[in-house]
Amino acid sequence: MKKKILLVDDEADIRQIVSARLSAIGCEVITAMDGQEGLESARKDSPDLILLDLMLPKLDGYKVCRMLKFDKAYEHIPIVIFSAKGSEADRKLAVEVGADGYLTKPFDLKAFIETIQKLLGS
Repeated sequence: MKKKILLVDDEADIRQIVSARLSAIGCEVITAMDGQEGLESARKDSPDLILLDLMLPKLDGYKVCRMLKFDKAYEHIPIVIFSAKGSEADRKLAVEVGADGYLTKPFDLKAFIETIQKLLGS
């Protein structure tokens, strides 16, 4: 069975490129354009993993991550922050809100795929 990944990013180019890469390794990809849509999709679709941008319209990635990780029904879903923000403070805050991984844009494709596969257990 294909692993289902929710990609939450407000940039159409990023959604398209990342979706293509994930589809190429056999994943089903669901996308959302803002934090609110991402939160609703996570609750409705129960993905195997969430790739979450930080700078999003409506709800930022930190809030979305926190809301999911502090909800018993969704806390098991691995969340990887996927952002252009790469400071130590950003990484620390991501850990505090429950993120399981942190990848910066632009991303190294090999490291990106390895991180996703590790968290998916494949």
